[in-house]
Amino acid sequence: MEVRGLSDAQLRLRPVGFSALTLLGLMRHLQGVERAWFQGTLAGTAPDFFPYRTYVTADGGEWYDESDATSARDVYADYLKACEESRQVFARVTIDVARIVPNPEFGDTDVRFVLEHVIEEYARHVGHADLLREAIDGTIGE
Repeated sequence: MEVRGLSDAQLRLRPVGFSALTLLGLMRHLQGVERAWFQGTLAGTAPDFFPYRTYVTADGGEWYDESDATSARDVYADYLKACEESRQVFARVTIDVARIVPNPEFGDTDVRFVLEHVIEEYARHVGHADLLREAIDGTIGE
């Protein structure tokens, strides 16, 4: 992700239009994506989410509150931990990609759908990260 070399304050900037999206918020969100989809959906276990402060959005969802004092270093370490946990789960539960898993959001789906959904999440949010980083200091992603 496009976060190398930025301070905590820069990671909390919201320089793109009216969006409340920040690079730090994206890292918090993606650790949740990793844990919800790999631990929760694929492994069927209760995800071990880091207790970030959240708020309820206008549409009734939840998003990460930028007043959360967790340092960027700790958020990044948590994100890397979530990715490692996902790799471990992936190795155990993806032997049969046609296996059906319960999914309250989309209805029962197969493992392949879950993997595709996580890829879609990353594709969307990596693009967001590129835009946010460029707006902060002009750095253009690879």
